[in-house]
Amino acid sequence: MKALHIGRAAIVSVLVLALLAVSAPAVAQTGQLKGKVVDGQNKPLADAKVTMLHVATNRKFETKTNRSGEWMQIGLAPGDYTVTAEKDGMTQSFDVKLGIETKEVNFSLQKGGQMSADAAKKEAERVEAIKAAFAQGADLTNAGKYDEAIAKFNEVIAQVPKCSECYVNIGAIHSRRQEWPQAEEAYKKAIEVNPDAVEAYNGLANVYNAQKKFKEAQAMSDEAAKRTAASGGSGSAESLYNQGVIAWNGNDFQKALELFTAAVKADEKHAEAHFMLGQVYLNLGKLPEAAKEFETYTKIAPNGPNADKAKSNFEMLKQYIK
Repeated sequence: MKALHIGRAAIVSVLVLALLAVSAPAVAQTGQLKGKVVDGQNKPLADAKVTMLHVATNRKFETKTNRSGEWMQIGLAPGDYTVTAEKDGMTQSFDVKLGIETKEVNFSLQKGGQMSADAAKKEAERVEAIKAAFAQGADLTNAGKYDEAIAKFNEVIAQVPKCSECYVNIGAIHSRRQEWPQAEEAYKKAIEVNPDAVEAYNGLANVYNAQKKFKEAQAMSDEAAKRTAASGGSGSAESLYNQGVIAWNGNDFQKALELFTAAVKADEKHAEAHFMLGQVYLNLGKLPEAAKEFETYTKIAPNGPNADKAKSNFEMLKQYIK
């Protein structure tokens, strides 16, 4: 399992959070925007139109808010966007730079079209405080000060209750400590506030896999893969590798074959994926293919954790290479 590392992220409007979970980095190749539209009394505005204009291509995306004033748009190509909310003659716009992440853009529609200068200043100060708390949580996590990090992420949650990324980070910290019930609770909370939180499904898959609950792990891995595909991504090599290990542990060798093959396609130098692909081929009786994967492992990672076994397997199987 990789060491947990969380980096700083830019935040636009109310909050932008980018993170790395314990062994499942963010995998989408497109980004998504979400947020909330309220009126001058901070009441949700239903059926407000939200328009996202991709500056480079002039392509426009439109959606509407639900009864809670919330909106979301997935599958957006990275780039600069002008995001506008409007209803009943009121409008507000923000310029947003989107990568392969989720950014939250919230609107307050008032007569005259914009916040007052005083309100805008207070909102900016609030945003900066949230940014600082999240960044401090990331830094504390990287320093191994996990209790303090969790406290900081909870500070953000107090301001942004639907911060699924905060819950994912808390789950990752508990996973690092092998505190499986707490990790499971945090990841489930992340999914509750954002049903499309891929990192949370991957986190749960890792939690269940570590406890040898392979059926549950496979189900969560499948959910993560489904949502990754829906957002236009194919998954990172590490994510696909993790899913492959879960399938392998669940004795679903055909599924493992597909996932490890996809992992090495995503990153041809992912040594452990090559090793596990060799294991799958060996299990399926495809000896020439297995030999080639073990040989590839020894070339990529001659001192890797499975180097001795890969070399031994290759020596045993090299006679089958055509």
